[in-house]
Amino acid sequence: MYYYEPAKGHGLPHDPFNAIVGPRPIGWISSHDREGRLNLAPYSFFNAFNYIPPIVGFCSVGRKDSLNNIEQTGEFVWNLATRPLAEQMNQSCAAVAADVDEFALSGLTPSASRVVGVPRVGESPVSFECKVSQIVQLKRADQALVPSWLILGEVVAVHIAQHLLKDGIYDTAAAEPILRGGGPADYFALGELFKMARPQA
Repeated sequence: MYYYEPAKGHGLPHDPFNAIVGPRPIGWISSHDREGRLNLAPYSFFNAFNYIPPIVGFCSVGRKDSLNNIEQTGEFVWNLATRPLAEQMNQSCAAVAADVDEFALSGLTPSASRVVGVPRVGESPVSFECKVSQIVQLKRADQALVPSWLILGEVVAVHIAQHLLKDGIYDTAAAEPILRGGGPADYFALGELFKMARPQA
């Protein structure tokens, strides 16, 4: 059993943490600043956190444009990153200046949302319009602040491509979501589907 304490270093060629906690859904986040300048960026620390109301969240490791924009407007949109959109998603993570529009950079269409002012990715088959519920700066166990921020948002509107609803049930596999792995360039597509019923008490 390999053992290490993160504060003392992992001693491996690449930090295994991201690879162990994975593959992870991608937080493909669209936002704009108070002047309306658009931003689109993928985040590898993303997930859903609550049913009612539905709440999703992502972590900005370092102060990035998405965080700055969301602090200004209180809104963002999560867009599903899919296999057909993988290259455009990857292009949107380029390290560019805050005034560069990643929609244009990636050849994607900003489509108007219904409830929030931030546009969604028109090509994405699923989008969540979100209003911020909390922004939490992370801390170490000793309570020292970490330069990372967890942004949580209540999902106030949902867009789903009609072909993904089979008899009214969302077909996860048909959407072809891509997932983030732990290496510097590792992504996954869905594989085997298996079912397990919850045990009865």
